[in-house]
Amino acid sequence: MQKFKELMRKWETSSKNCLTKHEYAVRLPIHDEARLEALNELYPNVSTEEIITDLISAGLDEMESSLPYIKGKRVIAEDDYGDPIFEDVGPSSTFQNSSRKHEEILHAEIEQTRSKSR
Repeated sequence: MQKFKELMRKWETSSKNCLTKHEYAVRLPIHDEARLEALNELYPNVSTEEIITDLISAGLDEMESSLPYIKGKRVIAEDDYGDPIFEDVGPSSTFQNSSRKHEEILHAEIEQTRSKSR
C-alpha cells in the first residue's frame, strides 16, 4: 500500500509503473485541478498523468484498507498462538477477490498485446 509521503519520494526519483492500455477521461473540480497544477510545479519532472495515476492508486489503497473485516464462521488458519483466524465475509474480501480477478484479466491483455507485437 502506498502512502502519500511515499508518493512524494517516488516523484522526486520519477520511477515508472507498468500501465494498462485503458484510459479514463475525468473532469476535475476547480479546487482539485488547482492542487494538481500545484503538484506539477512542485514536481516538474513528473507528468500530470503519472501524478493522477499515483494519486488514484494511493486513494484506492487507502479505501481498500478502510473496508471492514466481517468475521465469518469458518476457521481458515491459526495464528502464532494457536488462536483461530476466521474467514472474512465482508466487503474487503469481496473487493480483494474481484480486484485479483480483474488484475489477471489485465495482465492477460498486456501479454496478448506483447505476443502480437513480436
